[in-house]
Amino acid sequence: MNAQPANPPESDQDALTIAPALQRYSQDLVLGELWRRPGLSPRDRSIVTVTALIARNQQSELPFYLKRALDSGVKPGELSEIIIHLAFYAGWGNAMAAAEAAQAVFAQRGIGADQLPPAEVALLPLDKEAEARRAAMVERDFGATAPGVVHYTTEALFRDLWLRPGLAPRDRSMVTVGALVAAGQVAQVTFHLNRAMDNGLSREQASEMLTQLAFHAGWPNVFSALPVFKDVFAKRPAGAAK
Repeated sequence: MNAQPANPPESDQDALTIAPALQRYSQDLVLGELWRRPGLSPRDRSIVTVTALIARNQQSELPFYLKRALDSGVKPGELSEIIIHLAFYAGWGNAMAAAEAAQAVFAQRGIGADQLPPAEVALLPLDKEAEARRAAMVERDFGATAPGVVHYTTEALFRDLWLRPGLAPRDRSMVTVGALVAAGQVAQVTFHLNRAMDNGLSREQASEMLTQLAFHAGWPNVFSALPVFKDVFAKRPAGAAK
């Protein structure tokens, strides 16, 4: 399902009257030209945009883009999993605020609990070798510094959250990378961008994520991430995740 060009969120209409150029950019560029670019599907653009808004706790536009995400083919359960995932990668407060916004949107759309993932689910298979390498590296580097963080990174994130089946590994990685860029946390991008591309995100899609994020997280955050993306692309095996 393709998202159609839309008017700016209702909450923005009055504010835009004091900045006519902003209204023009919003309508023609952000909601028009940007969403027609071929590098990402409307569904993926919705995931990236919702991720950026939650990561930056920008609530005024979130209901509009949650609705757009649903219209673009993002399932209610996937939106629920995005919020759950971002509790760990953008903070509990941001996720709780997003859950409140989503609750109102879901009520308007008649989306009930039967369309949402339960708290306890059968997890995806664990790549034991890859996880053992990751866990050993983190334990070696930081185990003596913050053993609690290391413990929950393993048990809550990589052996639970990342294995929840309600969001495909590629999409979960895309959410993580999007949240890191939106928050200016470029130090973590190398690991997670490589993981995203291992999970099926193409180089073109990763590149176009930055274009989408430039508008929703700001040019400085994207330009801070550009050297990291460039380095990851250069070091990937030839022909991998084109």
